[in-house]
Amino acid sequence: MKEKRIEKELSFSKLIIKFTKIGNDYHIILEGGNRPHIGCTVLAIPRPSLKEDGSISSTASVINVTGHKDEFLCRYLAENFAARENAVTVCTGGFHTDHITEEQIEEVKKAVFTVCEEWKEE
Repeated sequence: MKEKRIEKELSFSKLIIKFTKIGNDYHIILEGGNRPHIGCTVLAIPRPSLKEDGSISSTASVINVTGHKDEFLCRYLAENFAARENAVTVCTGGFHTDHITEEQIEEVKKAVFTVCEEWKEE
């Protein structure tokens, strides 16, 4: 797999997540809503878990654009992939819908969780 694109239809919009493999590492772009943008960038680096059970976890560094709240989505993707694939992972992007409701925010989060659960490298 060099590049992969996953689209999730939401009740009110579409979420698009693009994966690019760069060597052994990943660059993930998240976009959606009626005004996709760059609201956040997260760099996650794999490391041995603090549980000392041999598993892999990750540590993240975050850059947020002032006033944007995309960190949760980008951080979840970056940390999840860094740990699971044992690869440096960067996630950049943003999802924006005017007057978004709490229920719609939860729908976006669930879609991101689903992408992480279903994703397999081809």
